[in-house]
Amino acid sequence: MKTRKTYPIEFRSEAVKLVLEQGLRLEGAARRLGIPKGTLANWVVAAKSGGDQPAPGARSVSELEAENAKLRKELAEARLERDVIKKAGRVLCSGITARYAWIEEHHKLFPVALACRVLAVSRAGYYDWRGRPPSKREQEDERLKLAIRAAHAKTRETYGARRLQPALAAMGFEAGRDRIDRLRRQMDIRCRQKRKFKATTHSAHSLPIAENVLGQVFKPTRPNQVWTGDITYIPTDEGWLYLAGLKDVFSCEIVGYAMGARMTTELVSKALFRAVRHHRPPAGLIHHTDRGSQYCARAYGDLLTQFHMQSSMSRKGNCFDNAPIESFWGTLKNELVHHRRYATRAEAEASIREYIEIFYNRQRRHSRLGNLAPAEFTRRYWDSAKVA
Repeated sequence: MKTRKTYPIEFRSEAVKLVLEQGLRLEGAARRLGIPKGTLANWVVAAKSGGDQPAPGARSVSELEAENAKLRKELAEARLERDVIKKAGRVLCSGITARYAWIEEHHKLFPVALACRVLAVSRAGYYDWRGRPPSKREQEDERLKLAIRAAHAKTRETYGARRLQPALAAMGFEAGRDRIDRLRRQMDIRCRQKRKFKATTHSAHSLPIAENVLGQVFKPTRPNQVWTGDITYIPTDEGWLYLAGLKDVFSCEIVGYAMGARMTTELVSKALFRAVRHHRPPAGLIHHTDRGSQYCARAYGDLLTQFHMQSSMSRKGNCFDNAPIESFWGTLKNELVHHRRYATRAEAEASIREYIEIFYNRQRRHSRLGNLAPAEFTRRYWDSAKVA
């Protein structure tokens, strides 16, 4: 005859704790203890109904279960509070209306009562705000947000609040810089980040060096008076693509450029020919570059003489002497090159050509030019010169 197996009260109590306190399923706990699932289920039911009397001074299973549930609830609330603080960190420094708006936006993720407590606003105030129609200012902010997002995309994510202000005004949205900056932060809109790049100048040569005529005085009074030139590089999966450019210091316009797989005198000559063909500069233009061997070559010097240009070169190792074109390289790489991966040189050429011709010369606003694009600034100069 099969005898019924009995278990000590202490064993039964510990078995029940596995289910009620540690949260194990009946099946898993029974398998771990090597007992029938039905037996363990009976013990749990008896414990919940107070069938097993606790030892003197000990807490009952129901008390332990209640305390455990309370601790779980407190832990869950603490985690939610942490998540609210992480996500709404910036809103804590904003006004009450901004906090109400954040709670409304995230009410499906976080309980309203919890979010109100963490953000230090009243639930009654939140529900009162929620029942009111948007104010005129709030409606204007929403329209302005759409305009900011559109302008941000149109300007290739390169404009901060200062340069966005005239761009928005041109779209018919007048707003202060602080207001634009506040709305940008609310939408988490940021400009592309800068990255470092290295120079490509090779000045360890015995070729003739021109005098530094410019002397860091970047104050021309008209277009085609001072051009600065240099070479930079763009990485592609096929290898380096070299870009030679010439910049008009007066208008900030890239007047000539050329690209190729080799950094040669022919490359910089092509950039010069392009600039002369399109702009027809008068005699006496100051042509300033670094001491790179391509610019010191006799063939390039002959071209400068042919075009009646005055050659000027930076001092050795002084990048500030050629600051205008160096500034353009930084802008080009920060706004375009560092955010792309080019499979071929041809792909990189097309991208850079479009950036220079369409965006930089004709659309990108420059604070030094009164927030005008270089081409527009030049056009206005010649229009006023004709009137005068």
